[in-house]
Amino acid sequence: MTVTRASAPRAAHAATQAITATGLRKSYGDKTVLDGIDLTVPAGTVFALLGPNGAGKTTAVKILSTLISPGAGSGEIRVGGHDLAADPQKVRAAIGVTGQFSAVDGLITGEENMLLMADLHHLPKREGRRVTAELLERFDLVDAAKKPAAGYSGGMKRRLDIAMTLVGGPRIIFLDEPTTGLDPRSRHTMWGIIRELVADGVTVFLTTQYLEEADELADRIAVLNDGKIAAEGSAEELKRIVPGGHVKLRFTAPDAYRSAASALHEAARDDDALALRIPSDGSQRELRSILDRLDSTGIEADELTVHTPDLDHVFFALTTSAAPGSVPAQHNQPKENAR
Repeated sequence: MTVTRASAPRAAHAATQAITATGLRKSYGDKTVLDGIDLTVPAGTVFALLGPNGAGKTTAVKILSTLISPGAGSGEIRVGGHDLAADPQKVRAAIGVTGQFSAVDGLITGEENMLLMADLHHLPKREGRRVTAELLERFDLVDAAKKPAAGYSGGMKRRLDIAMTLVGGPRIIFLDEPTTGLDPRSRHTMWGIIRELVADGVTVFLTTQYLEEADELADRIAVLNDGKIAAEGSAEELKRIVPGGHVKLRFTAPDAYRSAASALHEAARDDDALALRIPSDGSQRELRSILDRLDSTGIEADELTVHTPDLDHVFFALTTSAAPGSVPAQHNQPKENAR
């Protein structure tokens, strides 16, 4: 199932895409990892690729970052405006990659790690030191810069890892599970860094095991399952895939409750609690329609609560082995947001 929006004209559409891939395939022996997936990532956005372990997320990152070749039969892949097959060097010059495992050398200092990366990018000595100093300050690593990286905390190593990725000034960054193993405070710090990068116009391709992370950061999310894209859209669009969303209205006056029940005839009634439950996808349009119908009769609810599924429910629904479209009963309990 794919949630899509209307596309811009083809020429303008292509010009604003940081990454495009059609029919991306990859197999290892008789094991199909990616089975003809399509990806489109607009420039200056966060794109999150979700999926269970072994779904092919890291394989997709490795292909798009030129670390491994795509499989036979894959369509065109463009990264940073460059054809991945024809111009891999230009693709590499446009991107940065932070993998699941830190690239930090613990035997040298944080500053030395940065300067080494500057040398690998062939930056002049003065430019390398300037960039290093700026990034160490930006990532709050100045005090630790002269210390061996082996003594850094997990969060500090991850910040240094991303700082090293930025030395070459990439406009597209691949972050493969960047916050795995971090404590909640370090994870939130990393989220702030990612938001700052996007505010500067950088495109972030993110894989993550944390659904809250995708919900917080991603402009668009794709769920990968069994080598295929099971669904794609914004977090709000994906949440509407899962049934069970509704609006609950509570009243203190029995007369108001009965009048509202008459006006909202499709609502399920709870006469003991003086509450009505109306099926809804949680969109502004549907919520406005419900409130307008109440206003037209002069009725005002004492409490309104919007119940919507979260990405956990979407993930379980789309990656279960059950039939497409089915939702495991134990996960079909929508999230409640009082308003």
